[in-house]
Amino acid sequence: QVQLVESGGGLVQAGGSLRLSCAASGRTFSSYTMGWFRQAPGKERAFVAAITWNGGSTYYADSVKGRFTISRDNAKNTVYLQMNSLKPEDTAVYYCAGDSFLNRVVAGKADYWGQGTQVTVSS
Repeated sequence: QVQLVESGGGLVQAGGSLRLSCAASGRTFSSYTMGWFRQAPGKERAFVAAITWNGGSTYYADSVKGRFTISRDNAKNTVYLQMNSLKPEDTAVYYCAGDSFLNRVVAGKADYWGQGTQVTVSS
């Protein structure tokens, strides 16, 4: 069993930066692929980024490539999402997710999800 708790959301002006954190409990974190998703008002939850268990591979949605960076620290059981050059369209609730299988994370079918953290980007 893994519990995920996101933090770091907030209000930022367009062009600014935020770093989200997702702290995980459980001894199996280091073996999990982790991902970030977001859901804007009135829209479906969408994939943002994913990182494999050892950080060796990362994946990004086209909309965030070059602006967002996913990373992890297995010693701290934490995954991060560094968000730069933020745009108003990045406004959403951001969720982290974890699963043993990369394809399940990318497909939004991960076993474990956090409660979300709000990111609001003003223009």
